[in-house]
Amino acid sequence: MPLSWTPRVTDRALRVLAIGAHADDIEIGCGGTLLAWLSDDVPLDVTWVVCGASGNREAEARRSADYFLRRASQRKIIVHGFKDGYFPYDGARLKDEFERLKGDIEPDLLFTHYRDDRHQDHRMVSDLTWNTFRHHTILEYEVPKYDGDLGAPNVFVPFARAVAEAKAHALLTHFPSQAVKHWFTAETFLGLARLRGVEAAASAEYAEAFYVRKLRLECPEGRHRPAVRAG
Repeated sequence: MPLSWTPRVTDRALRVLAIGAHADDIEIGCGGTLLAWLSDDVPLDVTWVVCGASGNREAEARRSADYFLRRASQRKIIVHGFKDGYFPYDGARLKDEFERLKGDIEPDLLFTHYRDDRHQDHRMVSDLTWNTFRHHTILEYEVPKYDGDLGAPNVFVPFARAVAEAKAHALLTHFPSQAVKHWFTAETFLGLARLRGVEAAASAEYAEAFYVRKLRLECPEGRHRPAVRAG
């Protein structure tokens, strides 16, 4: 039986921290979720962090983030230039950036890479997210790839086909450098979203899926409606 949760807080925008190893990772992993929430006028204050993008890839990352967050209450886009494929060998400097990030933001919700992702940079970012934000609500997203590391996620965010198509179109529009990759197609993004929609048994038919490591259900004193907190 689905447990519905609306990403809202009563007196301010929900503070979201989205972290990706490379340009396009955040969009692939949770872009549909953010588009769906923002299209429903959910107030979000988003900090968007790309750890490794430079030159043309940085320009693509910034343009894409501006598009996905155009309806956010506030947005902060951070792009670092760590070398693709070398994150585990540059761990101290990367850890320093995470520590600086912790001092700048107290997020309500985090998006990061799947802990068991086969890409070494993705795993490093996931581990550092958990090392740095130890008591926060963390959703780990998935990125399809040749390695075949898609698993069985346990949290789903359904959305309409129009959202799935908007996400796919935005990815192809804002990341032309990736057009040479055989998997970087609308069919890939729509197909995975449709499969996750089936698994979610959602009337919306499409979804993004996430891994949550811990879930705590609270009933605040004097209330009988449970509050959901993961982390």
